[in-house]
Amino acid sequence: MTGIGGVEMGAQAARSRALAVLRIRSRALAVALLPAAAAVILLVGGSTGHLPGGGWDVLRWVVSVLALCVLLAAAGVALVVARSRPAVTPTVTVAEESAPDLYRMVRDLADRLDVPAPSAIALTPDCDSWLEDRTHPAHGPPPAEKHHDDLAGPGGAAHRRSATAPVLVIGSPFLWWMRVGELRAVLAPVVAGTGPSAQPDIAAARRFIRGLDAAVAVASAGRRDPLSRVACAGLGWASRLLLRSCRGHAAEMERGVAAAAAERAQAVDYGLRIVAQEQVGLAYAGWDRLLTRVALPAWRMGRWPSRLDVGVVAALTELSRRDRLAEGFASRLGERPACDLLEEPGVMDEAVSLLAARLFHGGPAETGADWSPVGWEEYPEEVVDRTWRTDAARLHRVLDTLGVRRAAEGTAPGTDGPTLARVLDHLTTPDAASTAPDAPGTAPDAASTAPLTAGSDAHAAAETQNGPGTPPADPDAARRPADDPGASRRPYGDSDASRPPVDGPGVSHPAFADSYASRPPYGDSEASRPPVDDSAASRPPVDGPGVSHPAYDDPDAPQPPYGDPGAPHPSYGDHAIPVPTAPAEDDEDDLADTTARGAALAAGLTAQLAREEAEARPAGARAPSSAPGPAAGPDAALWDDRALPLLPLQPPRTGREILTAHITAMVCCAAMDTAGAAPALDWLDGPSLLFDGARAADLAPSVLSLVETGDPGPLRAWMTELGIRPEKPVRLV
Repeated sequence: MTGIGGVEMGAQAARSRALAVLRIRSRALAVALLPAAAAVILLVGGSTGHLPGGGWDVLRWVVSVLALCVLLAAAGVALVVARSRPAVTPTVTVAEESAPDLYRMVRDLADRLDVPAPSAIALTPDCDSWLEDRTHPAHGPPPAEKHHDDLAGPGGAAHRRSATAPVLVIGSPFLWWMRVGELRAVLAPVVAGTGPSAQPDIAAARRFIRGLDAAVAVASAGRRDPLSRVACAGLGWASRLLLRSCRGHAAEMERGVAAAAAERAQAVDYGLRIVAQEQVGLAYAGWDRLLTRVALPAWRMGRWPSRLDVGVVAALTELSRRDRLAEGFASRLGERPACDLLEEPGVMDEAVSLLAARLFHGGPAETGADWSPVGWEEYPEEVVDRTWRTDAARLHRVLDTLGVRRAAEGTAPGTDGPTLARVLDHLTTPDAASTAPDAPGTAPDAASTAPLTAGSDAHAAAETQNGPGTPPADPDAARRPADDPGASRRPYGDSDASRPPVDGPGVSHPAFADSYASRPPYGDSEASRPPVDDSAASRPPVDGPGVSHPAYDDPDAPQPPYGDPGAPHPSYGDHAIPVPTAPAEDDEDDLADTTARGAALAAGLTAQLAREEAEARPAGARAPSSAPGPAAGPDAALWDDRALPLLPLQPPRTGREILTAHITAMVCCAAMDTAGAAPALDWLDGPSLLFDGARAADLAPSVLSLVETGDPGPLRAWMTELGIRPEKPVRLV
């Protein structure tokens, strides 16, 4: 099947399936009219005297009432199917004035394929391209076509045809990564689909299926009054029954349309399209990596990268350099990029970046104090540094609620700030503390190992009496050292402890180490997307007043939690905010291989994150309203944004992942404050730590050893090699 014959065969197969869908619609109408036809027969028979008697009179009344009810129900279903708003993909519309070269290229491509040109062009934060019908009255009138194609016959038929043509939706990463010739080759089979779309039977079948899909969405909406629930139940049953009947024919119809479009597009840039398909896979891999590893931490910090499409080019360039493909990519990058077809590519990139943040994270539509753009040059300081320090501050706040000592006795006043040693002392098991190997080439340090053993033994004794992760009955029991003359720790003598905290956006965010490298596909633009159930957002914040405490400068006074000097903090002996002492049921298997202290700390961090997300939700996300509000892009009124995020990138993190990420953040803070390390951005892995311009390696296995077995030996050896001092206080936000 090649050439014109293949195109005709594909179009005929699609049309035959479309007629099958329309026949199902006609049969449904006939079933709805059947009681009315029976009532008419009975009424005519009674009026002519052919069906006399009381029994026939009763039957006439019963059938007439039944016919009236069925007609009313059928009319209601038909009205909802015809008037419901079909699902529309969120996009950023590209006006012809802002991209005349792009519109000219698409029209030339349509002329070469002998098909109608698309009515408009839009961009989406996705690595895909498709045609989307927006001729429904709820979507408004399509833009008027100023340039008539050469296929127009007398009477202006081209204008009417182009007015009903679908919209061409292009994935924004394609414009920035592909060259002009590659983009034209990739769009050729997509634009060729406007030919079958203009066929009346196929267009009618698609409208019917989209109407049924929208009717199912209407029936699924929550209703309170009983009458509405009954009506929606009937509407949903009828719509789903018709959809199931049309499913097979609709799938075959779309396959026929795709086959016809592919056959027609073979005459245009066929060889170049084979090469361009390789770039499609690369663009998807780079886009997925950029969103999950780089953009997601920034979104959770309340900052949205304003140049995501530029970032995907940098990520793919870095990938080509690491995979030793730089020579082939260098010659390719010398050609004209497709983003040059836009008059202002930076403005479009910013609009698409904001739309991506809304779709994948659920951010607000407008920028503000808690939701502002960030450039790539500002990313290390504004995102990476604040992410690590915010996670470290949260870790120490949870340790406060668990009653873990802040510093050993005998230290100088004012030096009991947040330290990495506090975390290591708490998570180290007594067996690991006594058998932990020393770093290669170093001797044991009595000033650091003695407090570690003393604090661990004291805390282990408290846990033996009260249970794992439970604060001791005596507030000072966990902080009292053992009777050991060498248990005193030398003063830190570092001015870092007195540094004021850096102001942060106040938005919760993930730690930089994330084990998820991929996300699920974006899905079908025609399908109705149900709202995403965010269990963390639905948890109410835990109430309970705390007791205010002064700042660190008074060593004899109780101290506030790290990261918020003015926030109330419960005393060690009486916790106003309960912290779960056991992991959640979903995380039991994940925390089975961790220590008791690690499991308790992971549960506390999970609960603290849930509270912060619940408190930040009203400020960071729009509350559901009765009508869709404004969104990014000129076509904001076409889609409903009340269920954002529509496409979350990752599933919720487990307790062990949260604990590992927070410990990693604390290690990075100690490295920056005591060893001169610097935060950086890795285009493929996200936030990274640099020592003398080189990326630090082998940190994750050492942290996992501490989390899973309570053995700090590998982590201490790693820190000793790089000159990191865990006993020195770090600066938090």
